Amino acid sequence: MKLPLLAVFALVFVAHCEDGARLLASKSLLNRYAVEGKDLTLQYNIYNVGSSAALDVELSDDSFPPEDFGIVSGMLSVKWDRIAPASNVSHTVVLRPLKAGYFNFTSATITYLAQEGAQVVVGFTSAPGQGGILAQRDFDRRFSPHFVSTFQLTTEKCTTAAAAQCRGFLL
Repeated sequence: MKLPLLAVFALVFVAHCEDGARLLASKSLLNRYAVEGKDLTLQYNIYNVGSSAALDVELSDDSFPPEDFGIVSGMLSVKWDRIAPASNVSHTVVLRPLKAGYFNFTSATITYLAQEGAQVVVGFTSAPGQGGILAQRDFDRRFSPHFVSTFQLTTEKCTTAAAAQCRGFLL
């Protein structure tokens, strides 16, 4: 009887001692398709679910090598002085994939202080996972309007029909 009561007391004590900021972070791709040479938008969301402000918050994403991705707008490393409790911040980066193929979209790193004078807390965002970057020509072939091929097909049908009518008149 005393053991379960002691366990509950210990859990309440541990939960009470963990006052301070607690950050939850996500990283997501906003584009439906990643295409070589076209803009790719990433969004980072950070939520403070703790009881106090998170201090000296830094988000850093080193998972995009410069030889594979160009930065169109935004930064892959940003800082906030504080994130208030029960609030959130968002950050958006636009990249341009330089090569087609598969790419593993891994997590970004977050560091912060949970309280004044506390040790630095290191965390990670969610990871979108592996995804394919389509070649520009494959994307165009699959999704661009096919006006030229439709025009050619229509022209061939009209030419064939006109030739059949002409033969009927000539015979």
